[in-house]
Amino acid sequence: MKKIVIFGVGLIGGSVALALKKAQANSSSLHIIGLGRNPSSLASAVRLGVIDACLDSRDDLQSTLADADVILIAAPVAQTAGILARIKPHLNAQTVVTDAGSTKSDVLDCAEKILDEQFDQFVGGHPIAGAEKSGVGAAKVDLFVGKNVVLTPTASTQAQALARVTQFWQSCGAKVSQMSAQAHDSIFASVSHLPHLLAFALVDEIAARPNAAELFGFAASGFRDFTRIAGSHPEMWRDISLANKDALLKELAAYQNELFTLKTLLENEDGEGLQALFSRASVARNAWSDGKH
Repeated sequence: MKKIVIFGVGLIGGSVALALKKAQANSSSLHIIGLGRNPSSLASAVRLGVIDACLDSRDDLQSTLADADVILIAAPVAQTAGILARIKPHLNAQTVVTDAGSTKSDVLDCAEKILDEQFDQFVGGHPIAGAEKSGVGAAKVDLFVGKNVVLTPTASTQAQALARVTQFWQSCGAKVSQMSAQAHDSIFASVSHLPHLLAFALVDEIAARPNAAELFGFAASGFRDFTRIAGSHPEMWRDISLANKDALLKELAAYQNELFTLKTLLENEDGEGLQALFSRASVARNAWSDGKH
């Protein structure tokens, strides 16, 4: 790969750029161009050496995209449609387009409508990596090492496009797998999107109490661990929540049922029932954690 164009040079986009630069450290041919809404952030990315150049409204998008190998959309998912519409008139037949959004059905739907006959050049992607901090300053060269990246090709996806995006993420150190967009959205509603909503909700509820300062003053490691992801990018998680609304509503309903079970056990002072529930959760969590190593 000689030219990569990244829309959104924040945590994900910046980390991709750093990882690709490291992977091709022995080659002077790689050129990474960043685009985004914040000129000062892009300038910082250039100054930090994350990207080689940035594009603003005065620059020629057509010449920038003409010979790009990969275009990565790493902006919040609500911006995807606008970005695709912007690049469509200038999209070279040899260029592959992919994204890093946390929802996939909505992204593929809009990509198919906007790219039309060039939809076969698009490969949906989702790197399962991140941090509670955002922005290019939080970018890490090893963010994707050993982490999963899910690709969601369709029946029309070009084989060479899929191969290039697979190589793209493998060069970042990631483990690449494939599934349908529908399966992806269902899975990540339960294990990613719901936990974020719960963390945001708990912190918001406590912060609204009259004695919030006292409560936060005594909060310790358990609260910190549970709520760490409530420090994540609000705009990004707003977009994810709305994009995956149907799956999230099902997950919230299931969680409400579990909370009702806990409430009933407490009201009935059912110690055996509480311990059984806690034991099941503990065994499942420890088994998952042990399997991660």
